[in-house]
Amino acid sequence: MTNELENALANLQVYNQQLQNIMIQKQTIQLQLMELSKASEEIDKTDDDVYKSIGPILVKSNKEKLKAEIDEMKDQLELRIKTMDKQETKLKEKLKEGQQKFQEMMSTKKNIVGG
Repeated sequence: MTNELENALANLQVYNQQLQNIMIQKQTIQLQLMELSKASEEIDKTDDDVYKSIGPILVKSNKEKLKAEIDEMKDQLELRIKTMDKQETKLKEKLKEGQQKFQEMMSTKKNIVGG
């Protein structure tokens, strides 16, 4: 395999690894978002006191303040997901272009070797 082909293949592997990393990070953030949504729903349902975790302890908190904190965290996570969606789209495009380039290079090499 020529250096050019090896470089193209290495690039494909890098793009693929980056894409996998982003998808894993995005999935983790989506789980956090689901947990926050569930917590927000529970706060809305209860008329009892609410508590928030600070390290290993629970501290009584103001319901409205806690709800606002959760909503802000949700907004931040949603923004991160949108950013990751854009990164994912760009990487998929790079991966597709790289695959096409690699296939063209392989086809050209076969024609030269075979011809």
